[in-house]
Amino acid sequence: MLRFVALLLLIFWSSAASAQELTEVLGPAGATERLVIRSTTDLAVMRPVVEDYLVARPNLRIDYEQWGSNDLYELTADECAQRTPGADIVISSAVHQMVRLVNDGCAATYRSDLTASLSAELRWRDQLWGISREPAVMVYNRDLVPAEEAPRSRFDLLDLLRPDASRYRGRVATYDIETSGLGYLLAFADSLEASTFGGLMESFGRSGAVATCCSAEIIDAVIRGEYLVAYNVLGSYAMARAQEDERLGIVAPGDYTLILSRGAMIPRDAPSEALASDFLDYLLSPSGREALEEALLLVRLDEDEGSPLELPENVQSIQRPISLSPALLIALDTHKRGIFRERWRAAFPSEW
Repeated sequence: MLRFVALLLLIFWSSAASAQELTEVLGPAGATERLVIRSTTDLAVMRPVVEDYLVARPNLRIDYEQWGSNDLYELTADECAQRTPGADIVISSAVHQMVRLVNDGCAATYRSDLTASLSAELRWRDQLWGISREPAVMVYNRDLVPAEEAPRSRFDLLDLLRPDASRYRGRVATYDIETSGLGYLLAFADSLEASTFGGLMESFGRSGAVATCCSAEIIDAVIRGEYLVAYNVLGSYAMARAQEDERLGIVAPGDYTLILSRGAMIPRDAPSEALASDFLDYLLSPSGREALEEALLLVRLDEDEGSPLELPENVQSIQRPISLSPALLIALDTHKRGIFRERWRAAFPSEW
């Protein structure tokens, strides 16, 4: 029996490890303290922030684990249910999943002057905090999409897809909501916000749009010209790539622009809760905010000088922040999720 249990544990941990996208240790090899961060944020983006934090902490090493949102949610939920110590802090763009974890009693409570200074939309129960500010954008290939055709709103995107002979057929991409928790969240937010959502789903299906993964892959495919336009891409990743390649155009949709804040949570059974709290406070401190802004994880839409992000004139009125609140639990309701997925699959039948 013990061998059987050990085998099951080995299978579980092996599959969990294989689901990691990347693991790296930062900090001195002889450090006496250890902080484990699990995050959906690409290490390439987050590395400067982590390294800035480590400068004043010579006795700390950080184990940074990069995960896909669905895998990170499932592992964190399993560890919570089993009361198994795992990460010290979890950071995810799929904030509806983070709200579920907090609602299920999986988070530690922490309060400081810095966490208390956050607005109500970025703090829930003193157990979940919004640490970034990132618009969901449309991107396009500047070389292949004429300036007059570059979509400035969802209505423009619909117009591009409407003709039966549209050259955009099969060359528009978005997140696959089955494999991306972030993709599901953004699509669900659209369904609540936009009068255009039904039309977009119908147009995506009729024009052979592609549902795929993930931010970096979608953006690179647009730059290569495999796709001409991509919809609902995180602006932080897009802006970082646009700085390197001028072929990438980025648009904050002029009808409305969803604003995401990545959620940070300290698990209830975190081995190093005090270190996690210190890292959270750093992220919310002036020096941490500066590092996040330099990493393009804090995007100020009203300060676009030198930015590759193309903004409408009414930038203040179009912003639609996704608040950290119990309202996000609706996105994970089994019945509603099932209906939403069926609607999505009808729009992308070739994916199933």
